[in-house]
Amino acid sequence: MTQRGVMDPHAITVGIDVSKTELIVALHPSGEQWSSGTDPAAVDALIARLVALQPAVVVVEATGGYERAVVAASAAAGLPVAVVNPRQVRAFAQALGRTAKTDAIDAHVLALFGARVQPEARPVADAETQALAGLVARRRQLLEMLGAERCRLAQAPPTGPITRDLRNHIRWLERRVNDVDEEIGTAIQQSAVWRVHEDLLRSVPGIGPTVARTLLGELPELGRLDRRAIAALVGVAPFNRDSGQWRGRRMIWGGRASVRAALYMAALVATRHNPVLKRFYQRLRAAGKPAKVALVAVMRKLLTIVNAMLAHQSRWQNQTV
Repeated sequence: MTQRGVMDPHAITVGIDVSKTELIVALHPSGEQWSSGTDPAAVDALIARLVALQPAVVVVEATGGYERAVVAASAAAGLPVAVVNPRQVRAFAQALGRTAKTDAIDAHVLALFGARVQPEARPVADAETQALAGLVARRRQLLEMLGAERCRLAQAPPTGPITRDLRNHIRWLERRVNDVDEEIGTAIQQSAVWRVHEDLLRSVPGIGPTVARTLLGELPELGRLDRRAIAALVGVAPFNRDSGQWRGRRMIWGGRASVRAALYMAALVATRHNPVLKRFYQRLRAAGKPAKVALVAVMRKLLTIVNAMLAHQSRWQNQTV
């Protein structure tokens, strides 16, 4: 990077397309490309090669977990690594007219994305935070399975082997949810920082244990970014949709869906039981804002407040919003 924050046109950017068994690596501007395995020895060799290149940024898509090993190894080696939203990269590729999609093409698009968009390299969550995020995600998966099995039970005959099996599975899932809740609680209690942060978050009327733990595990950047950056990261920042004199409805898009879903539930509760955010919501509704738009605004306001609370290590106060 130059002193003005503009990337040197000769700087090397790296795109890595990640799959379960293979990594495709592409460089910009040279166009060089190679593949690597995903076993620890292969990843170590890849990282050593990248360190020698001194890239401006290494760009990797979030692929549901397969990217974690190479991202962690890159960060440990001091490489500037950016984990980006696949939808954003796909939109970038379509804007370039690259509609074909292969692993090699994706790697080159990621490298070019790094050069043109210059995504910010952020610190990687530590092992404890990744483990907590995994537990939170597992709890969500168990609840989804539990809901599906309960729906099937409601449609099953009153008696019979299928009904019996469904009831047994539901009881097992309920026990597993309780077990995971205990594991999450134990993990938080073992960390002095998480104990304090959970206490701060739960001081907000509308935020319960599930929302607090989702924020701790799946939004480790909370309290470290400014309000605009954190809103964009979660996906509650409105995007303009204007053309000429036409003004379209502002939309939220992208971001971390699981965090956004947790904030949605917290905002629903807050509009009823949090006096500050209840007034804020009612003021928006009185001004003619649709209920959904007003609720998204409450989500954004709530996120801004808890972000500031963690940044300043302060508990909830009923200030005027």
